[in-house]
Amino acid sequence: MARIAKPQISFADWELLQQGILLEPLLQRISDFLTDQEEMVKAVRRDLERGQKNPGTGRRGLTPQQVLRSLILKHVKNWDFRELRERIADGYTLRQFTDFYCQLVPKHDAFNRAFNRLTPQTLQAVNELVVQAAVDLGLEDGQKLRVDSTVVQTDVHHPTDNTLLWDVVRVVTRLVGRLAEAVQQRIRGFRNRTRAARRRMQEIQRLTPKERHERQTEKYRELIGVTEEVVNSARKVVKQTRKARGKNLVADMTISELRKEIGHYCELGDRVIDQARRRVLQGEQVPNAEKIYSIFETHTDLIKRGKVQTPIEFGHKVFLAESAQGLITQYEVLEGNPGDDQQVEPSLERHKEIFGHAPALYGSDRGFFSETNVKSCKQNGVKVVCIPQRGGKKTAKRKAYEKSPAFKQGQRFRAGIEGRISVLFRGRGMKRCLAEGGEGGIETSVVEWEVRGWSALVCLLFSTRIFISLQSTESMGDPIPSNQAKLVASRVTLLRNSAAGVLDLLVFLPDRHIRPGIGKRIGEGPNAIKAHS
Repeated sequence: MARIAKPQISFADWELLQQGILLEPLLQRISDFLTDQEEMVKAVRRDLERGQKNPGTGRRGLTPQQVLRSLILKHVKNWDFRELRERIADGYTLRQFTDFYCQLVPKHDAFNRAFNRLTPQTLQAVNELVVQAAVDLGLEDGQKLRVDSTVVQTDVHHPTDNTLLWDVVRVVTRLVGRLAEAVQQRIRGFRNRTRAARRRMQEIQRLTPKERHERQTEKYRELIGVTEEVVNSARKVVKQTRKARGKNLVADMTISELRKEIGHYCELGDRVIDQARRRVLQGEQVPNAEKIYSIFETHTDLIKRGKVQTPIEFGHKVFLAESAQGLITQYEVLEGNPGDDQQVEPSLERHKEIFGHAPALYGSDRGFFSETNVKSCKQNGVKVVCIPQRGGKKTAKRKAYEKSPAFKQGQRFRAGIEGRISVLFRGRGMKRCLAEGGEGGIETSVVEWEVRGWSALVCLLFSTRIFISLQSTESMGDPIPSNQAKLVASRVTLLRNSAAGVLDLLVFLPDRHIRPGIGKRIGEGPNAIKAHS
């Protein structure tokens, strides 16, 4: 059950606000902006209540405001879940920003579960609201647009046939062991072959290029045989335990889920075995579409972009579009490895939907070039098409155009998105997506993966736009009012007489009597800023 949206402020919170403990400027601007965005909160609430029969009953959970603000804080600061929880619980300023105040901060896994419930549609709607707010405030007119694509890696090891076979053996064996503990009886007909599989995997890894021609096929045949034995034995175990029951309902659910996971990894094991047999033993060239690069992140794509330092990357391709003021107006997680030239026309259409007109300048690298795209840009009203020609011999007219001042200036503008991507990689953790692609190892589609793994990408783009928007708004001298300040002011008369001495009481109470979540260091920490009179 979600908590009420606006809980009554406590005496301790009111007294601390009176002490002048302020947020750092960045978080204060984000907080002021989010306070007035009721549509964002409603969208988050719908996701949190999705699938519940009666959301008004049950144990209290996180409020939509706490989920949204904690999600933004996590990616603005580039923290993991454990550090996010520790920082919020330790400092009062972050409690104030995330709307926890003196409430008990849950464990890190509660934040993970809440973030996973957010859908791509909700995060897309949040981003659209931010962009629309920037347009309404006059921060962006949409006259310039620069686009680029990049690759965000999935959290997998470099895939080889022998390591994938070893993954299947160790994971299936581990799950069968857990199933044996759950049913509390000996499982017959299953042998632990992890030692044999590990030895053969390591022997293959240590082969020199010369030895591979002589011994690789034999070693792979042995490793494939061990993997097939484990997979077939695991399927028999699943059949043997179909009538197994635990001591209680929780044990029954555990047994059922373990049997499903074993069946899931056995299916993936069949794909890995078939892939290794065709590629190594039969010498067949397996198409990339039929390959599997990880049994944990099965959605992983193989991306080739022609980069010298990274000729092959494993992850997903991401398309980004940025305006002149640094607003990332468009993003899309692409499936497979489509060409960049396929993104020009869709990006123009989305730009017209947002701003009502096409950009006057469209800048990209030569990967987006095609004669069709150049004509499409001109037909849509783009005055300066800054897309360098790729391949072929340039005509004299084309050479003169690419040497013109307008084209060169557009290419200098285009280079700015490279810096934006670099910041997102280095400062926002976008280089590698550490979130898992599915719950419990169950295979998910790319859309479900966006919900769990790529909410980080969506949120960090969202938080970047908020920062720029609010920073520009502050420079315009038009601050956004804070509803929290109004709420506190309306209760000053009621709390003034009763709140005196609350902090003194908290200081002199023994540690075991201090309210959970407050502690001795209330108001301290790296994010606390004292107001000076």
